[in-house]
Amino acid sequence: MSLLVFFILHLIPGDPAQAILFQVGATAEDVANMRERLGLEDPLWEQYFSYLGGLLQGDLGTSFLYKQPVSEKVIGLLPHTLLLGGGALGLALLVGIPAGITAALFRDRFLDKLVTGIAVTGVAFPAFWLGLLLTKYFALELGWFPSLGTGSLKALVLPMVSLGWPLAAILSRLLRESLTEVRRSPYLISARSRGYSGIRVLFRHSLRSAIGPVVSMVGLQFGGVIAGAVAIEVIFGRPGVGSYLVESMKAKDIPAVQGIILTIGVVYLLTNLLVDLGRAGLEPRVRDEWSSR
Repeated sequence: MSLLVFFILHLIPGDPAQAILFQVGATAEDVANMRERLGLEDPLWEQYFSYLGGLLQGDLGTSFLYKQPVSEKVIGLLPHTLLLGGGALGLALLVGIPAGITAALFRDRFLDKLVTGIAVTGVAFPAFWLGLLLTKYFALELGWFPSLGTGSLKALVLPMVSLGWPLAAILSRLLRESLTEVRRSPYLISARSRGYSGIRVLFRHSLRSAIGPVVSMVGLQFGGVIAGAVAIEVIFGRPGVGSYLVESMKAKDIPAVQGIILTIGVVYLLTNLLVDLGRAGLEPRVRDEWSSR
């Protein structure tokens, strides 16, 4: 990850020294001196190994723009992004799981078609576009929620819905199909034939077997939630690593961009590890597969 991020960023056209000195009327000599101070005149392989050595010591580099360690800036902003992402994920679970169960129980009936239609609409709306619509109607026209800032919990509602609604739609569709497939399995048909109630079969057998793919999807989609937070934080004027990433890319602040992307990558990997462990706890079959390896 560090190798790809480092070399891709250095291949992007543009000079960080010129970006830093853009508004001060710098001469070519000033730009050359700035490049030397930033270490940009060294061969790329030397720059990379110097960067890698810093990473091994927990140093993400020093921001060209703010002249402070990137790690300090990221640590200060990461809780805002995780709060937004966690809230969106919680909303997706609270809406998506009941919707998926309802659609599976009433398959091919009115409620199923209603939930499916809403889910398809949710998947079709990009988070940033949904955020703009919510801002227009619920912030500007109705005035129910603030459109900018982080001053209260109400300020979190529109960004959270913008990020969480598409994920809720995906989870509801996945759970519907997974429950339908599980309910057709022989052992559940046998359970129903023995007179077990539909609610008991659903919560004691069907849901536990069907929830595994949903748990895996949560881990996979969490990366999309964090990536979507980049646009959402900009739209709603929220602090976070997303808005910091956009600002750093505009200024070609290479250390900051590298540090932010690596941090997001590590959070994504740890989230998927936790999701895999959670799925192993929910599904004995998965745990047995791990043990056999």
